[in-house]
This record gives sequence, C-alpha cells and structure tokens, in this order.
Amino acid sequence: MRSVRFLTFTALAGALAFGGSAAAQSFGQPTRHDPFTTGSTPARGPNYGGGFIEMLMTGRDPGQPARGAAVYNRPGAQAYGQRSHAPAGYGADPFAPGPEQRAPGRRLAALGDPLEAQRPIERVIDPRFQKQEVAYDGKHAPGTIIIDTPRRFLFLVQPGGRALRYGIGVGRPGFEWAGMKSVTRKAEWPNWTPPPEMLKRRPDLPRFMTGGPDNPMGARALYLGSSLYRIHGTNEPHTIGQAVSSGCIRMTNDDVTDLYERVRVGAKVLVI
Repeated sequence: MRSVRFLTFTALAGALAFGGSAAAQSFGQPTRHDPFTTGSTPARGPNYGGGFIEMLMTGRDPGQPARGAAVYNRPGAQAYGQRSHAPAGYGADPFAPGPEQRAPGRRLAALGDPLEAQRPIERVIDPRFQKQEVAYDGKHAPGTIIIDTPRRFLFLVQPGGRALRYGIGVGRPGFEWAGMKSVTRKAEWPNWTPPPEMLKRRPDLPRFMTGGPDNPMGARALYLGSSLYRIHGTNEPHTIGQAVSSGCIRMTNDDVTDLYERVRVGAKVLVI
C-alpha cells in the first residue's frame, strides 16, 4: 500500500512540473497584437506575470511591465522627478503633462510664478481743474485776472457777472506770494533762463533753455511786472492743482494758450 501511494505522488508531481513548465513557456511567448511589446525587445524566456512570483522563479527584476499590468506601467509613464518617452511606434501619452501655456500679456517672475503685466500709472488732471465758465459777483472789471492760491484756481473776469475759471499749479510752501501785478509782456514758446536765486538752490539746472515742448515754461507766458513771476504753461500737466513751483503760476498748455489770446498787456492780476 505504501509503495502505491509513493508512485502516485511521484507521477502527480511530474505531471505538475511538466504542465507548469509548458504553461510558463506558453505564457512567456509574446502575442502578435500585444500593445506593450515591441519588435526590438529580445526574448527573455518564461514570463510569470511579474511581481513576487516572477522574481522567485527567475530572479529577474519584477519592475518590467507585463501584459495585463496596471496602467501606471504603460509606456511613457513617469516616476517622481523623472521623465521617460514612449517607445517608437506609440503616440503621445494622453496622461503626460504637456508644456505650460502662458496667457497673453503675462510674464514670469524670477521664481517662475506668473505675474500680470503691469500697466503704467496714468496721470490725469482732476476734472475740477478743467476750464469752465462760472458765476462772478465781485467788484473787479472784465479782463482782470484773479488768482485764488489756496483753491488753485485762476479766474478771468467776463462781462455779465461771469468768469472763466482755470485750474493752476502754485508756489510750494515758502514760495507763496500775494499782491496786485499787471501783465507787462507776453511770449509764445518762451525761452527759459533760470534766475540766480533758482540756480543757487538747483545748480543742476541749465543756464539757458530754448523754448519748445520740453521747456518748463510751456507754450505761452505772461510776465508779471518787474518780478520774477510769470503765468506760464508747463511740460508737467499732472502738477496742476498742486503747490510745487518756485512762485510762478502754471497752467496746462491748452489753458495758457486760451488765456493768452484773451488777455492784453496791461491787464491787472490780483493774487490772493
């Protein structure tokens, strides 16, 4: 009885070994339509499906993808910090991240973070300082210029209880003044010769500058008496409504040109 059982066990083991070897050999043969096998891949013998069994039976690295493996073993997959490319014959991996597309008008900072393009600050004049006609019930005759320093307005008195009001820039603290003057001269695109007092404070200024768009005197100038003060245009229109000058009264080039055409030499100028 014991010998019969031994023979039966031996025959069964032999059959299992033969069947397992045949199954392993047939399983390891690549099929014609296997999408994960390329023609350049050399024959590697039996394939046990990867994983622990593959390593146990063959000693090979089980990391090589096998047919039917999970999707992360597909060609073109990548590990952390690595990139790989699909073998020849495969298209682009639909799961692979593509190149970053930047929106138009964006730039990259030093650290690579996208920043919105910055627009330059637009300097505009407060609408209050635009030329307009207002009511006037004062005692001064038409043609008189009244400069309201605290409010940053110049008024040109008109007939019928009206006045034209313009926005102006005035002297900065320490350079304010008040009094009655008269227009003694008028000039178009005047030259500029900084007085000695100004050159002492600002030795970097030019000693003479020809009239033109870059000249700080602007398009027109009305000279007030024998003083150093003038009503003139400016190449810095954003300063209208501010106290930034050395005592002169500045206007936009459009406004000073309009005033120039309306005012005669000898007109009275009251600064308050």
